[in-house]
Amino acid sequence: MGQRAMSGYGVFAVHAACVRGVEAVPVTVEVSMADGLPGISIVGMADSSVLEARGRIRCALRSAGYSVPRKSITVNLAPGDMRKTGSGLDLPIAVAILAASHQIPARGIDRCLFVGELALDGSVCPVRGEVAYQMLARERGLALVSPQADTHVHIEGIEHGCLAHLGPLRAGIDEAVSAARQPPESSTAPDETLDFSDVVGQEVAKRGMVIAAAGELGLLMVGSPGSGKTMLARRMTSILPAIDERARQEALCIHSVCGEDLRGLLAGTRPFRSPHHSISAAGLVGGGRPVRPGEISLAHGGVLFLDELSEFPSNVLQTLRQPMEAGSVRIVRVEGAYTFPARFQLLAASNPCPCGYLGDREVPCTCAPSAIQRYRAKLAGPLADRIDISIDVFRPDPEAIVRGAQGMGSAEMRALVEAGRAYRRSRESAHAACHDIRGTDGAIAAFDLDEDAGETLVALARGSHLTGRAMIRLCRIARTIADIAQEALVRRDHILEASMFRRSSDDEA
Repeated sequence: MGQRAMSGYGVFAVHAACVRGVEAVPVTVEVSMADGLPGISIVGMADSSVLEARGRIRCALRSAGYSVPRKSITVNLAPGDMRKTGSGLDLPIAVAILAASHQIPARGIDRCLFVGELALDGSVCPVRGEVAYQMLARERGLALVSPQADTHVHIEGIEHGCLAHLGPLRAGIDEAVSAARQPPESSTAPDETLDFSDVVGQEVAKRGMVIAAAGELGLLMVGSPGSGKTMLARRMTSILPAIDERARQEALCIHSVCGEDLRGLLAGTRPFRSPHHSISAAGLVGGGRPVRPGEISLAHGGVLFLDELSEFPSNVLQTLRQPMEAGSVRIVRVEGAYTFPARFQLLAASNPCPCGYLGDREVPCTCAPSAIQRYRAKLAGPLADRIDISIDVFRPDPEAIVRGAQGMGSAEMRALVEAGRAYRRSRESAHAACHDIRGTDGAIAAFDLDEDAGETLVALARGSHLTGRAMIRLCRIARTIADIAQEALVRRDHILEASMFRRSSDDEA
């Protein structure tokens, strides 16, 4: 990097980057000046947002008191076989032009990674993806130079200098940049006041959510309108264990690239995403041009809640099958493949019928049997096989609401979840061959059933005509219940409790 000769003319190169998917990829900005018709030409597969930088750079340089060289300026963005997108290349192009024309000192520029958009008055504006740029700078051993973002994320091992305006560059890069300021911490984290103690009369549903969280199992809530399905779902993050640092950094990178609010993640809160049922397949799993992550990646490390599951288009729901198994989504386009992380806790909710009152204790259902059958058929299919637990949610007793009755709170439920996960880890590490209880294939013996539990499972399978897949699902739930109780063997009462959370469609499988 820096100044070098090429065909008798000086060429100056600067470290830059652009976002591709959820990662920042390195870009080398090379500037060459030659005699000829004055102007700036940009080559290297630049999209329209990069080409528009020419006008912004001219105005910014003049406003900052610099002169635009009356030369034929060629800007090359290397590598030339990768499409460059975004306005974050404004700053490195301007720095390269100023250094090549000797209007600013060149010392120290070669050890910096420049990212920023230019305003017409010479100010440097932040761009999306600060976390991704920081991680790239750390990987390449460079100091990141960018404007101060509203929500700065400090990552260990990174030198981050802030540049607010082009003017101070006259004194040199070391004098122009200042240390990044950590924004003041918010006094409250988003949704930190949501607690399961606020949900009255849903103790069975709470128990099901504890089992789902401890075993990382998919959960479907079925109930009439106003029964509390959404209240339960929104409190799921309050009982999940603290997010580990790797998943947190991945989630921060994804949210930063998408321009999402980072305050919750910075406060340690897991993501909670609840897309509307009109969402497209690209909006759910990712896509577009340029390719951006979807809702399942924004839910990475947290919860994805699909409310009114039966209203989602079937083709959109089926796109979830592969990401749920792999923990990531791979999108292939003409310009290459993109891989986004997507490990999330799946929650779903649905009415039992079109009118919503099938099985309600007080309001009669007005739907025809054929309409009910068509409605419930929407909940079947390959995606339903990835949902292990089903809970029937009923409206609570009005008298309990008036009295202000309380049941299990988030702290008590989180303790059960953490104990269950810790016991599962120790149990699996104690076995020479570790079995993944989330798989759909494998022997029943992998779940460590005692003799009574095995006989109970056989009786349930014969009485309800369960398929092999449904039996594995039942054992998976029972094994999680045993882990919460910290018992090495799955007992009869674990099987019976697990059968309470079995989907009714299993009986029809």
